[in-house]
Amino acid sequence: MKASADRSSGIVSSGIVAMLASGASNQVGAALGAHAFASIGPAGVVAVRQFVAAAVLLPVARPDMRRFTWRQWWPTLLLGVVFATMNLSLYTAIDRIGLGLAVTLEFLGPLTVALAGSRTRVDLLCAAAAAAGVYALVQPGPSSDFVGVGMGLLAAACWASYILLNRLVGARLPGLQAPAAATTVSALLYVPVAVALAATGRLDFAAIAFAVGAGLLSSVIPYAADLLILRRVPAQFFGLFMSIHPVLAALAGLLLLGQFLAPTQWAGIALVVAANAVAATQRRPALATAAA
Repeated sequence: MKASADRSSGIVSSGIVAMLASGASNQVGAALGAHAFASIGPAGVVAVRQFVAAAVLLPVARPDMRRFTWRQWWPTLLLGVVFATMNLSLYTAIDRIGLGLAVTLEFLGPLTVALAGSRTRVDLLCAAAAAAGVYALVQPGPSSDFVGVGMGLLAAACWASYILLNRLVGARLPGLQAPAAATTVSALLYVPVAVALAATGRLDFAAIAFAVGAGLLSSVIPYAADLLILRRVPAQFFGLFMSIHPVLAALAGLLLLGQFLAPTQWAGIALVVAANAVAATQRRPALATAAA
């Protein structure tokens, strides 16, 4: 009995370590991508990141897209557009307002899906805490970058759309076929960006290396790690632990990009993280659970 309990504890502990590694990899990858903004811009970084993700996912999933029906194609196409828009809006926000603030705003997407339709006092308090956190993050002032904030909120809307579409596509395509096909669609949308950058001579080695690093650390490694993690820890605990991402993003921005945050901004991040954490602990229908 004790051996079984120790084994279960060890499995959960390894899952927690994997979640920390996955989250850190994701945010370090985003910071690496930011180093290429000056050369190829956020769109160029996203283009390379999507090419890397497609190059890894396609050989693994091997979706037979020639046999897709229209019922399978239309949500896959939409999901590809959401991928393309979500990554571009997030990287544009990172470029304008910093990594920590951009990722925190993006996390409003899954929080909104989790709270949608709820009328409980706890959820209303979560919504109020998140709103207060956002206000602390983006207090209007002479130097406020409203475009950057808007891009962060667009990334949040895309993440909410991703949750809803991914559930639909996952029900119609088995295994990894859905993300592989959608990533391929997104990568194809960025081919003109890569062509334009190549034609203007902006695809230098350093920029490509940073962007490839972003693709590996922010797409490939976290995706593989998350598949392993969900076999070791409960889905609800996984959703709760995801709330640490804005903190990891702020730390990555501080250590790798020199992006310092004011105490009020740290307080705002803490409020959004707390709202996400509490929301993730509530019992919800299947659709809301997918947000975790």
